[in-house]
Amino acid sequence: MSRSPSSTPAGPAHPADDPLARERSHLSASRAALRAMREDVEALDISDVTANWVNAQILARQIDERIKALADFEDTPLFFGRLDYLHAPGADQAEGASGERFYIGRRHVHDAHGDPMVIDWRAPVSQPFYRASRKDPMGLVLRRRFGYEGGNLTAYEDEHLSDPAETATAGRLLQQEIERPRVGPMRDIVATIQPEQDEIVRSDLSGTLCVQGGPGTGKTAVGLHRVAYLLYAHRERLARTGTLVIGPNRSFLRYIEQVLPALGELTVRQATVDDLVAHVEVRGTDDTAAAVVKGDARMAEVLRRALYSHVTMPTEPVVVTRGSRRWRIPAYELEDIVRELLDRDIRYDAAREALPQRIAHAVLVRMERAGEAPDDRVQDAVARNAAVKAAVKAIWPPVEPAKLVLRLLTDGDFLAEHAEGILTEEEQKAILWAKPVRSVRSAKWSAADAVLIDEAADLIERTPSLGHVVLDEAQDLSPMQYRAVGRRCTTGSATVLGDLAQGTTPWATRTWEEALAHLGKPDAAIEELTAGFRVPTDVITYASRLLPHIAPGLTPVASIRENPGFFEVRSIAGDDGVVAACEELLRREGSVALIAADPRVPALAEALTAAGVPYLSPGEETTAKVRLTLVPASLAKGLEYDYVVLDEPRAVVDAEPDERTGLRRLYVSLTRAVSGLIVTHTAPLPPQLS
Repeated sequence: MSRSPSSTPAGPAHPADDPLARERSHLSASRAALRAMREDVEALDISDVTANWVNAQILARQIDERIKALADFEDTPLFFGRLDYLHAPGADQAEGASGERFYIGRRHVHDAHGDPMVIDWRAPVSQPFYRASRKDPMGLVLRRRFGYEGGNLTAYEDEHLSDPAETATAGRLLQQEIERPRVGPMRDIVATIQPEQDEIVRSDLSGTLCVQGGPGTGKTAVGLHRVAYLLYAHRERLARTGTLVIGPNRSFLRYIEQVLPALGELTVRQATVDDLVAHVEVRGTDDTAAAVVKGDARMAEVLRRALYSHVTMPTEPVVVTRGSRRWRIPAYELEDIVRELLDRDIRYDAAREALPQRIAHAVLVRMERAGEAPDDRVQDAVARNAAVKAAVKAIWPPVEPAKLVLRLLTDGDFLAEHAEGILTEEEQKAILWAKPVRSVRSAKWSAADAVLIDEAADLIERTPSLGHVVLDEAQDLSPMQYRAVGRRCTTGSATVLGDLAQGTTPWATRTWEEALAHLGKPDAAIEELTAGFRVPTDVITYASRLLPHIAPGLTPVASIRENPGFFEVRSIAGDDGVVAACEELLRREGSVALIAADPRVPALAEALTAAGVPYLSPGEETTAKVRLTLVPASLAKGLEYDYVVLDEPRAVVDAEPDERTGLRRLYVSLTRAVSGLIVTHTAPLPPQLS
């Protein structure tokens, strides 16, 4: 592997003789071409091509999105790699077709003649940048990676894939990019995607994919880049059906929100599960026992029973008067119609809307037998007849989802009737509210209650499906939450991301097969990422001591980092030692986090303030002046920092309802560091770390 210097060489040669100068020249020309592309779009006059103001508004919005997508971020490299092919891709080698050169970047850039200057990383011709090897060079003579400082090209590094004399070694620029200090929100990994990651990113849209990945394996980044790839490969389809990224909390979404815009994708919605099911205001909380029962998939059947208990079989005929004639539909025929609708297993409201039409059709059959010739307008009129409407209301009354759930949670007899054989008496008692509630609005709903209401709403009226959903940190979802997400992709596909070892809820996922069944995607493929790019070797080795106790059978993450990282376990006398550790790490470059058990956060905040050390809360963006974030352990999942001080591991474990959940929380907290970790403690460490 040949390498250039990491900065501009002294004594510049003529640009024609200086490879680095030639590459810088191409970068400048590419930036100029991108500006020209943007200016062309800005100059478009749509006044003569829009038929009405609605079309004008739509086209103007599309142009505005295109302008934003063509933005050139000065501190982000326009291209990060170069591919030199032995022959032009797709050409007949026997004809001696000359090779081609392609620059690989975050977006496509072409010159005034339409010739490509930068190829989008998602294009098929870019794939060898991520997958080519000496065993399979995929037609490449050379793969070049570029080094940048800000937006300035400073170095390059070559791999001659067809040269048997060149040894295969890990690229220095690749390692530098992986280990680059993390200040601010999460950035893309488009320049460092590895072959096993690329296979996941480019998987077909039609299939659902589950990715099990330990800390630092890049599963979140892979999921986001997969969205970007799918939007590139299936843009029209996904523009119609929509895409959604679901994260565990708002702090996490703020942390990842810049990744897709940096890749030119501006239309992907991001939300939490709580956002999806926000039918009511959540003002209450459940104890663990109640939350576990409410999150159990058996609640879906309880809700279905309770809903359809409102359907009653008719005991009286329906008599429709039209003019001087009266048409009678007997009760037994009405019952047949109702049973047929129940057997079809369609949504409650869809059946309710079909019932008057079915009754009207029965009336029209009698009219035709009597020699009349009614048409569709007559059938619609009969369906709106007062007698038919009264019968439908009595047989199949309207039901509001929140009122249905409220009755189940406050009426013991109603719950017992519909939970018989499903929930035990103890489980029913656990979810019943102790105090009566006057109305839906006055109820103190919990997050789990909102999921139940969402389930009921879907039983009544089908939830619209999106084209693709990415579900991150999925291991913490309850079965009912999986069902809520699954409803959003019934006709689409999903990318499920998580780590069974990081499940920190009492209802955490036990197996991905079980989770995927609740999601409604039992045939999904399951992939495992085990190569660690983020967590240093010494840190992940220490954290992996917990795996036999929290997720036996999982493959430990193997760090591929050349830098083992900074790691120390430090016994201290009090909070001053924690502050001192933070100050020590702040003297290094990059972001710093102090992670602590939630009950410890107020005391540590007071200690930092007393010492004059400024700090941020999770989700707030670091600056040059404030690089320390005080993170409750409950919010640490999915976040990453260059350096971490982990306060009092025993307290992190003890803050959870059971030891296994506590050890999983500790595992998460131990694996947030990219470059170094200091573990401080006054109490003895958990024995599992010995």
